[in-house]
Amino acid sequence: MEGTVVAVVAVAVLVLLVLKSGMRVVNQVERGVVFRWGKALPGHRQPGITFLIPFADRMRKVNVQVVTMPVPTQEGITRDNVSVKVDAVVYFRVIDPVRASIEVQDYVFAVGQVAQSSLRSIIGKSDLDDLLSDRERLHEGLALMIDSPAAGWGVHIDRVEIKDVQLPESLKRSMSRQAEAERERRARVITADGEFQAAQQLANASRIMSDTPEAMQLRLLQTVVEVAAEKNSTLVMPFPVELLRYFDRAVKKIDAEVTTESAPAPARPETAPAPVEQP
Repeated sequence: MEGTVVAVVAVAVLVLLVLKSGMRVVNQVERGVVFRWGKALPGHRQPGITFLIPFADRMRKVNVQVVTMPVPTQEGITRDNVSVKVDAVVYFRVIDPVRASIEVQDYVFAVGQVAQSSLRSIIGKSDLDDLLSDRERLHEGLALMIDSPAAGWGVHIDRVEIKDVQLPESLKRSMSRQAEAERERRARVITADGEFQAAQQLANASRIMSDTPEAMQLRLLQTVVEVAAEKNSTLVMPFPVELLRYFDRAVKKIDAEVTTESAPAPARPETAPAPVEQP
């Protein structure tokens, strides 16, 4: 009887050990790929507790989080013959754990190599202005170039971004001088345009004042007020020629009216007497 109990306990312990050896835990950010006798089973194991056949199954865990991989600086010559150094960053994740486990030995290393070659290729196909200003289109082109081979490995490229473009020092100085010349040109254009508008307004004001001498007098009074506000002891008042001409015309007009009123009326011619008829 005791031997039977010991045998049952031994079998139970053996079964528990076998079950424990076949029990695996898959984390939330992982997926499990099971190989049975060296052959990958279709599908993958979801997060949680999963059981394997001891001595027959082997499970490989694949991380499905988004991987942020910096691309080392690549040197190349642009289409307009400018030597530049460009670095980038790639965001990707595994969407098919089975293919990522059996189609490529190391999908992270493979994606990195494809990203470097694609970055060098995109440098040679682009102009310097595109690398500096039109990066969104280059990002889309890079993502498409990397995603084409990565799709066969069960990897999806979420986004590719160019981080920095390093230019030669001589080119930086040339671009700085060009930018400075452009700013100076704009400043001169703005100054000339302001002077032109001011000249137009002054011309309009001069025409109005020439037609209306009273406006010139009001302007003179305004100038006197502005000068007097400075608390000067001596005040010099300019007397415009137009105002003198206005006064001259006014005096001549008054003299003409006075002369017309004081002139004597012309004498009327005397009427000759009518002849008298004699009988």
